[in-house]
Amino acid sequence: MSAAAPPADAARRRVAWERLPLLVLGFVALAAGVGAGLARLGWRVPEAAAAAAALHGPLMVCGFFGVVISLERAVAVGRAWAYAAPLAAGLGTAAAMHGAAAATSWLYLAGSALLLVASLVVLYRQREGFTLVIALAAACWTLGTLHWALGSPVHEAVPWWLAFLVFTIAGERLELSRFMPPSPGARRLFAGVAALAGAGLVLPASWGAWGVRVFGIALVALAAWLLRHDIARRTVRQRGLTRYIAACLLAGYAWLALGGAVIAAAGLAPGGVAYDVALHALLLGFVFSMVFGHAPIIFPAVLRVAVPYDALFYAPLVLLHASVVLRVAGGAAGEFDLRRWSAMLSALALLGFIGVMLRAVRSTRKRRPAAG
Repeated sequence: MSAAAPPADAARRRVAWERLPLLVLGFVALAAGVGAGLARLGWRVPEAAAAAAALHGPLMVCGFFGVVISLERAVAVGRAWAYAAPLAAGLGTAAAMHGAAAATSWLYLAGSALLLVASLVVLYRQREGFTLVIALAAACWTLGTLHWALGSPVHEAVPWWLAFLVFTIAGERLELSRFMPPSPGARRLFAGVAALAGAGLVLPASWGAWGVRVFGIALVALAAWLLRHDIARRTVRQRGLTRYIAACLLAGYAWLALGGAVIAAAGLAPGGVAYDVALHALLLGFVFSMVFGHAPIIFPAVLRVAVPYDALFYAPLVLLHASVVLRVAGGAAGEFDLRRWSAMLSALALLGFIGVMLRAVRSTRKRRPAAG
C-alpha cells in the first residue's frame, strides 16, 4: 500500500490545483484568439472562435497574456486578493465568447487595474529598477484598455498593449541581469530608452504618426540594449535548458528590433502591410519566443510541477520562427496565401509547444518512484 503523501507535497498539490483553473482561463483565451486569427484569414474554425474574429487582439493580449502575467504576479504577492486580477481577465474572455462586448472591455480593465495594484505592492516591497519597469508595464495595460473601454477603436490601444508586454519582459530580464550587473552608464541608458518609449506613447495627438514612430525607435534601442547586456549572450554557449532559453531570447530580440524598425519607418496605421508585419514580428516573433523560453521556469513556480528539459522543445520554437518569417515575407510581397499558411503554422507551433510541455511534465511523473 502506498504511503500517504508528505504534508508539504500535499500542500503544494493543493496550491497547484487552486491556480490551475485560472491558468485554464488563459488558455481558453489563447485557443479562442488563435481561432479568431485563423478565421480572419479564411480558415474554418469552430463557430465560437469565428464569432470572436474582431476580438483577436484583445483575446491574445488581455485574455491570454493578461491572465498569465497576472497569475504570476499574484503568486509573487502571495495574497488572495491578487488572484482577482487573472480571474477578472478570464471572465472578460468568457464575456467575449458569449457576445457581451460591452462587459468584455470593462472586465479586462478590472483585471489590468488589479494587476497594477499588485505590481505597486511588489514595487513597495522591493524598490528596484526592474520592479518599477514591471509596474509601468501594468500601467500601460490599464491605460490602453481604458482607451478601449471608453470607446476608442482597438488599434488605438495596441501601442499601449505592446508596451505592456515589452516592458514586462524587459523588467524580468533586467531582474536577471543582477547576475551580470550592467554598468551605471548602461542602467542610465536603459532608463533613457524606457523614457523614450513612454514619450512615444504620450506625445500630443498633434504629432500624428510621429509619436508612435518614436515608440518604434525606442523598441529598436531596447533590442540593442538587451542583445548587448542580457546574460543570454553567454548562456547560449552552455547546454540543455540553459542554452534553449538563451536561443529563445536572442531570436526574440531580433524580432523586437525588426518590429520596432517597421514602426519607426512606417508607423502603426491599421490595415496596412506595416501594421501586420510589425504586430506579428513583435507578438509572435518576440513575445511568444519569450513565452517559449520562460515557460519551463514559470510553470514550476506557478503550478508546482517540474518541467525537465527535452530536446523536442526546439521543434515548436523553430516552427514558430519559420511561421513569422513566412508572415513577414507574405506581407512584404502582398501574398495573401503566404500570410494564410503562416497563421496555420503559428497555430501548430503553439499547439506543439503545449504538447512538448505536457510531455515533459508527464515524463517526470512517470520517473517518480512510488512510495512503498
